[in-house]
Amino acid sequence: MIVQDHPWFCDMPDDLRYLKPKEFQKPFIEKTMIFILPDKLKDFRRNLWHVRKRKNEEGAVYIPLFRVQCILDRDPLPPGYLGPFNVYPFYSKVARNKRHYLDYYMLFVFDGQPNYAKFRSLTA
Repeated sequence: MIVQDHPWFCDMPDDLRYLKPKEFQKPFIEKTMIFILPDKLKDFRRNLWHVRKRKNEEGAVYIPLFRVQCILDRDPLPPGYLGPFNVYPFYSKVARNKRHYLDYYMLFVFDGQPNYAKFRSLTA
């Protein structure tokens, strides 16, 4: 997998959790979800992105789609949400466009190796 313009990326750690609204809104149910980061990852709230496979690509090139809403463990939970739930698996429905399933992932993406290395050391 290659994330366009982001040479380093990581999957979500196992201690990540999420909140879901009582009713999902379409088309992207993920836009209404809120992810709860462990306090040790407070500096990486802006690095968690939904990515999707680039259209008309034969290879595995992905592009950032939108930034994920995040709060920290110590933050109060917003009203109107259910949870927290364990992060795997967090998709309630598979994204679909007409007859094709869409290829989406959620990743921590990094522009620089120092932030990537710091993140890896905190999640190892």
